[in-house]
Parts: sequence; structure tokens; C-alpha cells
Amino acid sequence: MTISPPRLRRPRPTHEIVDLFPARGDWTEEEYLALDTNRLVELSDGEVEMLEMPTIFHQIMVVRLITALDTFIVAHSLGQALVAPVRVRLGSGKYREPDLVFVAAAHLDRMDELSVSRPDLVVEVISPDDPQRDRMTKMQEYAQAGISEYWLLDPSTATLEVYTLRHNAYTSTRRLRAGDELTSDQLPGFTLAVADVFKPRAT
Repeated sequence: MTISPPRLRRPRPTHEIVDLFPARGDWTEEEYLALDTNRLVELSDGEVEMLEMPTIFHQIMVVRLITALDTFIVAHSLGQALVAPVRVRLGSGKYREPDLVFVAAAHLDRMDELSVSRPDLVVEVISPDDPQRDRMTKMQEYAQAGISEYWLLDPSTATLEVYTLRHNAYTSTRRLRAGDELTSDQLPGFTLAVADVFKPRAT
């Protein structure tokens, strides 16, 4: 006689555990900041948004950028570079978690142990699950928050777009490809070959 193993059922949270969390649309900044998780989670209009886990190549591109930026920033005492997860407060009840953040030395008082307010530069790698979130929603929010510069990396086209804040809106100043050099108004003297960011990962 063959005995079938018991069916495994996906555990479901008890009603009491669900009740510990605020209802959708009712999250406060304090409740959001108290979350203890290693996932990327954002807060917007009282709702928490769970972000997709980044791909390996996504992480490799971010590491390449943060390595080059941090080396330059430290060498010239320009401020602080941070990599996700890092909470950026954009206004009352709104937090985003960019892939990379730069805070100039003159603005280090905008950082505390839980979040950063109005950094000088944010970087996003476009997520394939919802490209418009990075291209439209977050771009508008970062501009409204007064963030001076926004870099947008598109792995699908191997392009890096640089946006500069002008009159509370971003102006696209450069769309860079392999063969171009990345520079920044926020980091005078910094250069990086765009090809080095998008080169294939080691196998």
C-alpha cells in the first residue's frame, strides 16, 4: 500500500496578527518607520508598497555606481553616498527607497538614523515590473521634494539619463550610452564611463 505524504498547506496569518497592522490607507510615518524588514518598502498616502526584489544585474549596476561615487566622494570630502535600503522622506506621509542617494557635506544635517530628507541626488534603476513608476511617479515626487538631480538607469536599453531640477521640474540634460562619460552638477570633477556601468556581469 502506498501512503501519500500529507499535503502541505501554506500558512496563513491568524486574525490577531493581521489586526496588529494598520488598515490599508491608514499607515502613519511612525508605524512605517517602525517596520522591521529586509524588504524594500515605501509609504505613500497612507499605504505601504512592497517593491519587487532587484535582479542580480540590477544589484551589480548599483554596486558599480556606488563604488565609483563613494571613492570620489570620500577622496574629496564631498558628503555621503548611501545605497538601498535607505528611506528618503519626500514630504508628510511619503517615503521612497531609491537605489542610491547622495547627500552633500553642507546638507548632512538632513540625515538621521532612520531616513534622509531632500538628498542632493537620487538614482533609480528602472524596474521591469512597472517602468512608469520610476519614469513618471517617482520623477514627479522627487522634483516636488526639491531633489536637485535624478539619474535613471535603463537596463533594457543600456542608457543612463541625467535630469536636473529647474523651476520645480526636471529637465532632461543628457541621455548617455556606451562611449559617453557620466558627469554631475552635484559632483564637480566626477566622471565615469557609462560602458563600465552596463558591461555584462562576470560568468
